Amino acid sequence: MTAPAVPPISVRRWGLNLGAVVLLLGVSVAGFWPSFAGGSYLLAAIGGVLLGIAIAAVAAWRRWGILIIAGMTVLAYFVFGGVLALPHTAIAGFIPTLDTLQQLAVGVVTSWKQMLTTVAPVAAPDGHLIVPFLLLLVSAVLTASLALRLTQPAWALIPAGALLAIVIALGTPEPAVPIIQGTVFALVSMAWLALHQIWAPQNAAVSVSEVDPSRANHMRMRRLISGVAVLAVAGTAGVATSAFTAPSEARHVLRDVIIPPFNVQDYPSALQSYRGHVRDNADEALFTVQGLPEKARVRLATMDEFDGQVINVVDGGPGSSSAFTPIRSNMSPDAEGIPVTLQIEIGDYADVWVPNAGEVNEFTFEGEDAETLRRSTYFSTGTGTAVATTGLSAGDSYTVQTVIPAEVTDEQIDDAAFGTVRLPKNENVPEELTSLAAETVSEAETPIEQARALETFLSEDGFFSHGLEGEVISRAGHTSERISTLIGGDQMIGDDEQYAVAMALLAGELGIPARVVMGFYPAEEQQGAAEFTATGDNIHAWVEVNFEGFGWVPFDPTPPEDQVPNDQNTKPRADPKPQVLQPPPPPQEPVDLPPTLPDDRESEDESLNIAGIIGAILLIGGISLGILALLLSPFIIIGAWKASRRRSRRAAALTADRIAGGWDELTDRAVDYGARLTPGATRGEEAVLVSDSLSVPTVTTLAGRADAEVFGPSEPTQEDVDAFWNEVDEIVVGLGSDVGFFKRMKARLSLRSLLGGSALSNGFQSLKQSATARVRREPGTIKSNTSAAPESETP
Repeated sequence: MTAPAVPPISVRRWGLNLGAVVLLLGVSVAGFWPSFAGGSYLLAAIGGVLLGIAIAAVAAWRRWGILIIAGMTVLAYFVFGGVLALPHTAIAGFIPTLDTLQQLAVGVVTSWKQMLTTVAPVAAPDGHLIVPFLLLLVSAVLTASLALRLTQPAWALIPAGALLAIVIALGTPEPAVPIIQGTVFALVSMAWLALHQIWAPQNAAVSVSEVDPSRANHMRMRRLISGVAVLAVAGTAGVATSAFTAPSEARHVLRDVIIPPFNVQDYPSALQSYRGHVRDNADEALFTVQGLPEKARVRLATMDEFDGQVINVVDGGPGSSSAFTPIRSNMSPDAEGIPVTLQIEIGDYADVWVPNAGEVNEFTFEGEDAETLRRSTYFSTGTGTAVATTGLSAGDSYTVQTVIPAEVTDEQIDDAAFGTVRLPKNENVPEELTSLAAETVSEAETPIEQARALETFLSEDGFFSHGLEGEVISRAGHTSERISTLIGGDQMIGDDEQYAVAMALLAGELGIPARVVMGFYPAEEQQGAAEFTATGDNIHAWVEVNFEGFGWVPFDPTPPEDQVPNDQNTKPRADPKPQVLQPPPPPQEPVDLPPTLPDDRESEDESLNIAGIIGAILLIGGISLGILALLLSPFIIIGAWKASRRRSRRAAALTADRIAGGWDELTDRAVDYGARLTPGATRGEEAVLVSDSLSVPTVTTLAGRADAEVFGPSEPTQEDVDAFWNEVDEIVVGLGSDVGFFKRMKARLSLRSLLGGSALSNGFQSLKQSATARVRREPGTIKSNTSAAPESETP
């Protein structure tokens, strides 16, 4: 009697499995959001998921093997990779070109490195979409294939969980929505397994379908309600405890190991170069700016952190307004003012501080180094400071899309309070500034009057001098000692560098939010010109004070250049060389000592860099091997599964079971090579089918021998087992020698013998026959039964 064929999977279970796969993969899709700073990757990621699920569904429906699935996955990657991952390289955005195919082929190996070696957020036009597209495509194929082909969908959670872990490792220290991601993944997994158990066909003696319909519906409803209750309790508890169990520190990801985070403190203060530009570049064209509106100023750097030696740019860290991030589009979406486009061309200027103006929305670099500059430039929206780590040089050019704030008057901000912005605390401030600041603003009544009082005190009571040849002595620098000398001397003598820092420190002593800005702006008679040329003659430093509702307002505390001491302005310098060299006084000698330290640190840095490079190479190699292992994992799992079944069959407790296992091993290999066996057939019937399908006549003799050994009056010896298995191996080798390489590999990787109903039926039939043989060998059984032909028994 032939057992009925295994019914195909129901439409309801198909919908359940595919729906669960989509939700599980969707959790990982959300994890890429911080890496791209938005949803620019969603088309590639969702496209990869849908393609992968489609491939798995068609392959499960047509019962295709793993080689066909792998081939379809590779084909889908190259056919759809252009429109989903590299649309800027495709014709009309969807027809792949040779460049598209080349980048897709190389991207399988290099895209992971590019993703990790680019500071987030990464840009889609740089080819980074290959990572989410490829990762989601492969994961969707694996997850959906396991969900549709295996009776236990829990196996499909392995690639889905591995995908989530990989997305986290490739992401940023700031996760997207970790609580929601974890909760959804857990709830979907539990719901999927529970519903699959409820809807799965039961093999017990009494199943839900075999009882009274009303009682069956009651049992299903009770199971469903219990599952929903468990999920609700688990989800509520997980969300409620997440606030207490969430780590307070940022998570560590691969990107932190490969790329050290950008640190603006690695670069000298921009204000330290002020006197050098004045002295050496008075007539040199540092850069030109086209499109600068009247009264607008070009900014190099905004500085608000004073440590007693220098005032420097501050990086408030992730999430703060002063945080530095890679440049992107629409960096200042809430800016108000006049939108302008500035065209800047670099001349003799060579530094890391990128000239800009207003509230910048976007930088667009041009020329041969455009891509390098774009990748290496960071911008702080809170301070308006841009840093190109590779440095600007002659010939570089770029366009700045920005918004110039409207000019405000004292009358407009007369009633405005100081803004509540957070600034770093100044350190090592001269003690005398506290009382001086209070005395200076004693008669001021409003915030704007206090700021103007500080500005007026310095600009009207002080004198101007760069300290160059033919000018009054004025030392460079803005240390605490230099500011103390400026304030406490008989006459205040200095230039923009000293006066701007002095006003910022005085304001800080009063709790006024102030910062120093260094940059360029044209003289009054050149305002509004079509092109502005920045030189050392029009470089300036000024102060910005924040007012509530108006933002940062500029103040100029530096005295006019013609305001010099009357008793010194006509005296020539006796020895001009010391004036040019500007030797520091004894108190400044410790400042000159630190330059000797980098020589000692250089060797350490080099060794650390070498170690970092080696570590990065090993890490990238490990990731590549991991991806390769992930791609090969189905083949490895199938081979290990078959080897494990072979070992368990040959190592069965009873020798008769080992003989039966040897026959099962032969039929499994025959099924892999294309033989069609009837579920529940006897060994003789199976031998006929194998012989007819694969032209192996010796298999019929082996089937009779197996029945004789299993149903014989005594247990076969180990020598009989070894001889039987040797014959099985010879027949299997013969099956492979008669076909080509690809068909042999297809058979070795085939899932038919593992997942097909014949394997389970044959194993059960062998166990049943072995059990029958053991019963007949027990004392007291009917001896005549041992001579009955096994083929006559009904399964």
